[in-house]
Amino acid sequence: MSEILGLEFMRHALLAALLVGLSAPLVGVFLVQRRMSLIGDGMGHVALAGVAVGLLTGAQPVLAALVAAILAALAIELIRARGTTSADVALAVMFYGGIALGVVVIAKSSASSPANLTAYLFGALLTTTRADVLVVGALAVTVVAATLVLRQRFFAVAGDEEFARASGLAVLRYNLILAVLTAVVVVVAMRIVGLLLISALMILPNATAQLLARSFRATMAYAVGIGVLCSVGGVLISYEAATPSGGTIVLLAVGLFLATSILTAGLARVRRASHARAESHDHEHGPHCGHRAIPHDGHVDYDHDGHRHAAHQGHYDEHGHPEHAAEGHPRR
Repeated sequence: MSEILGLEFMRHALLAALLVGLSAPLVGVFLVQRRMSLIGDGMGHVALAGVAVGLLTGAQPVLAALVAAILAALAIELIRARGTTSADVALAVMFYGGIALGVVVIAKSSASSPANLTAYLFGALLTTTRADVLVVGALAVTVVAATLVLRQRFFAVAGDEEFARASGLAVLRYNLILAVLTAVVVVVAMRIVGLLLISALMILPNATAQLLARSFRATMAYAVGIGVLCSVGGVLISYEAATPSGGTIVLLAVGLFLATSILTAGLARVRRASHARAESHDHEHGPHCGHRAIPHDGHVDYDHDGHRHAAHQGHYDEHGHPEHAAEGHPRR
């Protein structure tokens, strides 16, 4: 690790990955809640057109991409707010037109090359400069600060727009702000995971967190931790394995999601099986049934052949092994 940190470009890469890992899941959690998981992909297509214009005109590609992505975000939200049947078609035209324009303009730009196009589409984290880190840092701090300040309003609007509107919240305003923050995240992550992969880093950590957490706050915390783990871990793996950083980061996020899905599904199956075993016997537990009574969370469990059984609505629940009685495990 000390050898890696001794390399300037790796320090830049790890810092940029950390910033993206923090900011992308924070915005993505609200996109998942609003069932707009793939909106980052569409904004990435339009941002590519901004990159192309920047390369063609000699302007800063990152700033040009930021302007294009923000304009697209505002247009997307206004089209969605209209709720017309043609909204999906309008968005498709914008997204596909954006990536097509980007490819054509980049091909005509003297400052571009196939390598440049690949860097923006799939990321080129290991070529991140100090100036890139400063820009990414400023944008990421803005996203994190705005999301944390407005998270309760975003949550209310994302959960139930009609109720939020009836409660007096300016729904369209907060939707527009969230759309702009999404556009900023797309640009922040452009050089790290690429415009075609950024949506994965906004969505997959949140999808994994939802399997683990039992509250919205916990979901956000888990998602940020998973995002940082995948982005920083992906950079380290890509350096050692000589693989593209963007693809490595996303594959790590996919692998973590699949592993968590399998683990949680297995644990749920074990709980259901334990519950079925507890329900299946005809023995009636009580003060004189001959089984050891164990006080637990306001009720009494009975040690039945190494299992703790508790009466619940005409059947018995399985509450774990009696050795764990002092730990106060919640009822399942």
